[in-house]
Amino acid sequence: MLWLFLILPVISVTSRTIITDNHSSNAISDRIIELVTQGAFRGVTYNRLAALADTIGPRLCGNESLSKAIDWVQSAMIKEGLDNVHVEEVKIPHWVRGEERAHLLQPRFTKLSMLGLGNSIGTGPTGIRAPVLVVRSFDELNLRCAEARNKIVVFNPQCDWKAQPLACYGTVVGYRVGGASSAAKCGAVASLSRSAASRSIDSPHTGVMSYDLTYPKIPAGSLSVEHADMLDRFQQRNQSIEIYLYMEAQTLPDVVGYNLVAEVRGASLPNETVLVSGHLDSWDVGQGAMDDGGGAMISWTVLSLLHSLNVRAKRTIRCVLWSCEEFGGIGAEQYFTAHQSEVPKMSLVMESDLGVFHPQGLQFLGKPQAQQIVESISKQLSSINATQVVSGGGGEDISPWTQRGVPGASLLNDNWDYFAYHHSNGDTMNVLNSTDVDLAAAVWAVYAFSIADLDNLLPR
Repeated sequence: MLWLFLILPVISVTSRTIITDNHSSNAISDRIIELVTQGAFRGVTYNRLAALADTIGPRLCGNESLSKAIDWVQSAMIKEGLDNVHVEEVKIPHWVRGEERAHLLQPRFTKLSMLGLGNSIGTGPTGIRAPVLVVRSFDELNLRCAEARNKIVVFNPQCDWKAQPLACYGTVVGYRVGGASSAAKCGAVASLSRSAASRSIDSPHTGVMSYDLTYPKIPAGSLSVEHADMLDRFQQRNQSIEIYLYMEAQTLPDVVGYNLVAEVRGASLPNETVLVSGHLDSWDVGQGAMDDGGGAMISWTVLSLLHSLNVRAKRTIRCVLWSCEEFGGIGAEQYFTAHQSEVPKMSLVMESDLGVFHPQGLQFLGKPQAQQIVESISKQLSSINATQVVSGGGGEDISPWTQRGVPGASLLNDNWDYFAYHHSNGDTMNVLNSTDVDLAAAVWAVYAFSIADLDNLLPR
């Protein structure tokens, strides 16, 4: 019955009111906006996302839940009647969290809010009990390297998240990714890093880390911003800090995973493509609704809208729902390797992976001549006030294409609070609202269709 619920909104618009060889891009855009704001597609994208997030939940790379999600969406796409629905096999890692906990032992006893980091090893069955050294930077660790021996190093970098959230995220992630090996170089027994989060209500934010194999592997986790700051204050007061850390994390052998692909084939230039995408995997906390269930669902809706209108652009519009973005874009890299011959025929690659909040327009990565074309298309979104086109864009999964000169784009949306929720238990449906998700899907569809329907490929 759930599948019937998902595809009923598509069936309800099978009147196919728009079909012509000389369709107007503006007319199609108006119809798309009408369908998602007051027509049969109102609420469809949000309800699909809610069904995915509630029924399957988080979808960690290599986990059975990700396979279920792929099967779930693929089945719905086939029943919907989209073109060329299929999966493409990829080899992906299989890291498992297991049980984990952290306790502050001195100067008082309390549970610490901690999440292990992806790729981390475990502590062993007895856990690790050790004193703590708090540092705010790699430079400070280097200066105090001798003090770190046989301790748990806590990285607590400070940044003005309100002023520059993206820059702060990049800075803090550097400690999450490389902190363990930097600490191990100094003889530390474990590494804990401040969550890469603009704020939290004592909620840790996980993410991937990596090891420099020059040094021993030590367990790595993230702490809530509140607890990282608390430990920092203890040290400033010269209070002794001791922590007990227990983690069962381990990396199992690689498994077979899949990227999910569907299309609306082009009418006259089917071998040229506009690609829309989001990643279907998520972290194993929360529901993976915002990161990146929303991006995956609006990309699917692009095809659903055009299929329901029975309209085809000149070029093929292809939706790819990636696997294993959270561990470094692994599924997308393998997809590119298999499809790199398509670089000359790829007009635009689009990835939504920074939320589906109230849309403002598009971030665009490409030549000024191409951006001017995109800016001319943006006028078609004036009725929903989403006409901004700003330089930027890109994303983990489409970077292999943009690095070879293919123009790239991402959704520009009012996501100032994105980093408060992502990679945490807070990434749930409650962060999003149906109206914004609908509008995001409309923006995504208008740009994808209009660019696929141009007379020529975007300049590169």
